[in-house]
Amino acid sequence: MSAVAADRPPEFATRLLAWFELNGRHDLPWQHPREPYRVWLSEIMLQQTQVATVIPYFRRFLERFPDVATLAAAPVDDVLALWSGLGYYARARNLHRCARQLVDEHGGQFPRSLDALAALPGIGRSTAGAIAAQSWGARAAILDGNVRRVLARHRAIDGWPGAPAVQRRLWVVAEALLPDDRLADYTQALMDLGATICTARRPDCAACPVSAECIARITDTVARYPAARPRKPRARRRARMLLAFNARGELLLERRAPVGIWGGLWCPPMLDDDALSGDGGHALLDAADRIETLPQLHHAFTHFDLELQPLRFTLSRSGGVAESGRQRWVSLDELAALGLPAPVRKLLASLDLTVST
Repeated sequence: MSAVAADRPPEFATRLLAWFELNGRHDLPWQHPREPYRVWLSEIMLQQTQVATVIPYFRRFLERFPDVATLAAAPVDDVLALWSGLGYYARARNLHRCARQLVDEHGGQFPRSLDALAALPGIGRSTAGAIAAQSWGARAAILDGNVRRVLARHRAIDGWPGAPAVQRRLWVVAEALLPDDRLADYTQALMDLGATICTARRPDCAACPVSAECIARITDTVARYPAARPRKPRARRRARMLLAFNARGELLLERRAPVGIWGGLWCPPMLDDDALSGDGGHALLDAADRIETLPQLHHAFTHFDLELQPLRFTLSRSGGVAESGRQRWVSLDELAALGLPAPVRKLLASLDLTVST
């Protein structure tokens, strides 16, 4: 780290808050009012997702699930259906689990203890800090992706921020910079600074309220921070998606395992890749009357690329399908109400899903 002195905590917060008054985001739907349920919901949705994408989802969720009790009482399929398109579906499953745990163990209220908050499903240390700071003005630090980038540049902290040793250094800085008051505004200001000024590409250092003491700016090394995640070769996976219809024109769906790709969502059975396959696919193909090969679907996940080959067919006999909590026949009109992966929903919408004869 350079010997250049960094902002002392009061100066950093004072400059940041003054900037926030004029340039921050004050009209986000979860800010009015700032209460734990709305803050929590927004924080979970905003993980790895931009504000512009989240806002319509947030509003639809609030309309359907206005409070913790309503969310906890809802079937998980309803939650997943409203989440479809946001990606990272474990967030939605944890959201539902967390709501139920809040009802069962905390009377439907969010605990004030940071440790108790962080122990809830889907809520880690940073999200707990965001809930506490924004809802109750608690003196709690946050360290989401935007904040990591701001602090890594401001203090010229080397290394990938996801590495445990680097995270520990960033937490020390984040807690040292906390002001004594206006924690809700400070927390939002820090997130806004990373999202709008200290961006990953083309940061606007001239508009940054804390650039005067930013070590990366002073040493002309902004592009160096934060260090990128160590790269691994992208894997490529292939699977066949079985669009199996019965004589009534209903499509066979199966609920995917809770953990893994598209966990807990409904999806046509898939074959070939061990990480993607369902059960009973070969029996379905054996019972197919005629198999039609449809255009391939390509989808990029965070760490690998998926090539799906859809096969459409009608079963000439049962194919060993017995409806259960894991497999069900659905009419095409029912698809909109189910939690389907966004690429699968897009594929189904693009096809003329009539029964092949």
